[in-house]
Amino acid sequence: MQKFKKIAALALTGALAMTVMAGCGTKTEEGGTTGGETGKKEKLIMATSADYPPYEYHDTSSGTDKIVGFDIDIINYIAKELNFEYEIKDMDFNGLLPALQSKRADFVMAGMTPKPERLANADFSIIYYEAKNTIIQKKGANLKKPEDLKGKKVGVQLGSIQEADAKNWEGIELKSLNKVNEMAQELKAGRLDAAIVEDVIAQGYAKNNPDLEFHVIESSEPAGSAVAFPKGNEKRVEDFNKVLQKMKDNGELEKLVVKWFGGEQ
Repeated sequence: MQKFKKIAALALTGALAMTVMAGCGTKTEEGGTTGGETGKKEKLIMATSADYPPYEYHDTSSGTDKIVGFDIDIINYIAKELNFEYEIKDMDFNGLLPALQSKRADFVMAGMTPKPERLANADFSIIYYEAKNTIIQKKGANLKKPEDLKGKKVGVQLGSIQEADAKNWEGIELKSLNKVNEMAQELKAGRLDAAIVEDVIAQGYAKNNPDLEFHVIESSEPAGSAVAFPKGNEKRVEDFNKVLQKMKDNGELEKLVVKWFGGEQ
């Protein structure tokens, strides 16, 4: 009887040891590696301004409110490659960089251009999509260049690179608004003569509003979108850059450009 108890105790000890060994270094249901810890994926906060189709916007076509877009598809790919989860915080564009600085967000994706004044307050990834600024207006207004806007009421998004550029143009009455769709409404109502937005944004509004048209503003300066991070996040920037470059090299980024913008980069 005593011998049987010893054998049973040894068997139980062995089973427990096997269970511990099986649990070490395996992947959890969340997909992370335990390493002896909980095994949960890292959860990051992504700040955006979801009023900027096709980059990011609210889609209610399925009966539920869901943020979708070009940037969302990109971050889904990055999150899978780097094995993290993320939560979106939707806010006004001018609040995005302050959210990084106050550590209320881990990164920003919002069609943001890494201009010098922003580089002073945030780190940026490589540019993943290039775009040009345009003047959007009612058809027949014939506003093609910044010089044509003298004496005009011009809308820009608060905190945007378009706002920063337009502040350097002489003789215009600038009106800064929180949302791009507010500018379109003001334009259609005649309370604005024009608005300055990216070409892909202007294409969408002109397509959905036949009474609007746009003209590209020629510029020698490069413009494009990048991911923004709090200052001092070199490792995170490096990790994101590796995946973004992989997406460029394997054609995945081009596929998303075609999907959301209807053409090649």
